[in-house]
Amino acid sequence: MTGDVAPPVERVDRDLLRVAFILVLGTFMATLDGTIVSVGIDVLTHEFGASVAEIQWVTTAYLLAVVAAVPASGWLAGRFGGRRTWLVAVGVFLLGSVLCALAWSAASLIVFRVIQGLGGGLLPATGQALLARVAGPGRTGRVISVVAVVPLLSPVFGPLVGGSVLEVASWPWLFLINLPIGGFAVLLARRYVPVVPPSTRRTPFDLRGALLLSPGLAVLVYGLTEVAQGRTLPAVTGVVVGLAMLAGFTVHGLRTRRTPLVDPRLFARPPFGAAALALLVLGASVFGTMFLLPLYFQTGRGLSPWEAGLLLAPQGLGAAAGSVLVTRTIDKVAPRTLVVTGIVLILAGTVPFTQLGHDVPDAAIAAALAVRGLGMAMVGAPVMNIVYSRIEPEQLPRASGALNLLNTVGGSVGTAALAVVLESRLSARGPDVAWAFADTFWWVLGFCLLAAAGATRLPRTQAGMR
Repeated sequence: MTGDVAPPVERVDRDLLRVAFILVLGTFMATLDGTIVSVGIDVLTHEFGASVAEIQWVTTAYLLAVVAAVPASGWLAGRFGGRRTWLVAVGVFLLGSVLCALAWSAASLIVFRVIQGLGGGLLPATGQALLARVAGPGRTGRVISVVAVVPLLSPVFGPLVGGSVLEVASWPWLFLINLPIGGFAVLLARRYVPVVPPSTRRTPFDLRGALLLSPGLAVLVYGLTEVAQGRTLPAVTGVVVGLAMLAGFTVHGLRTRRTPLVDPRLFARPPFGAAALALLVLGASVFGTMFLLPLYFQTGRGLSPWEAGLLLAPQGLGAAAGSVLVTRTIDKVAPRTLVVTGIVLILAGTVPFTQLGHDVPDAAIAAALAVRGLGMAMVGAPVMNIVYSRIEPEQLPRASGALNLLNTVGGSVGTAALAVVLESRLSARGPDVAWAFADTFWWVLGFCLLAAAGATRLPRTQAGMR
């Protein structure tokens, strides 16, 4: 899109909201499942007679599969059409869910989680790109503000839903709960989601890029998880090999004459680079905190999974309130103002967690989480709107894939990095578990400050977005 005049803000009608709701169901199902299983790790350990080190791969394998799938989402949507790719992704995810529920060992469950993660990794990026294409530039901001809140709610409600399921049913229902949601979404999508034709430019699949990017990210995350486990050789090998593969992908992306899986030049194109940094660090902050807090609540305060999930719920409520606020202001307020304000709120909501050693009351924790949720909702949607408003329709799938990849990578790498820091602080603090967690939250504050630095380079005015 060219010119300095923003496209007119069009009315978001009932049909578009219905399409948004349907596509949100798929995203909600996939992102919720990434956290819902976390509260069942202890149950799965006893069910399969596995060690904690072995069973943690139930979560890690899913996350690595998501990281591997996201980069291909743009090419698949461009080649086969957004709706068809989305429907197939839901089908793969549901197949993986059924197989997980039928698993007979820890090893089989880990393999089936990979299948589930491949489908789940395609859903958010494909759904967002499809929705942006259906909405058009004049309605993208308001409708994306609704969709963007889902990844913020899922890490909060996942432990709560998982704890509730295990209270009344056996562990396979952690996966079978996806079937009615996914089946309902497919039926609605086939009826109401319009068919968006594939790209007229039939670009070949970037096989070399795929062999470097997705495995490189997976190996890097694996290396970081091994650091947290204290295994030096596989940790160093994973980090070094992962970084080398990512460097190789960057060189390949800059030199190839074909369309790369993710174009590195996008990140040098303002304001995409600043937006990418904000999403990357936001992912690290959101998912990192959702890793630290449930663990602290259960190990440091002795809460049950249900109680921990309940204490996390205010962040979801704050995110919902923030989504309503952003929906009403996203077309009127400069994106930088919204994003910087959101990051400041996240910073303010994180500060109390750096003082956990002083036995912070539950009411203060709930209030801080509500403030964090409000702030997070003010970052994601404006950042996505900035990018989607500047990208030509045929480039939307690849741009959406790049943004979701960064958010996912930020979440996975940030969580792994915080796990390493926490392990170090637990060793240093000894019995002072609360202070070990408090020390780790200073790193979360550092992530937020880095995001703020990137946000200052976002457009100052609405016109500057185009």
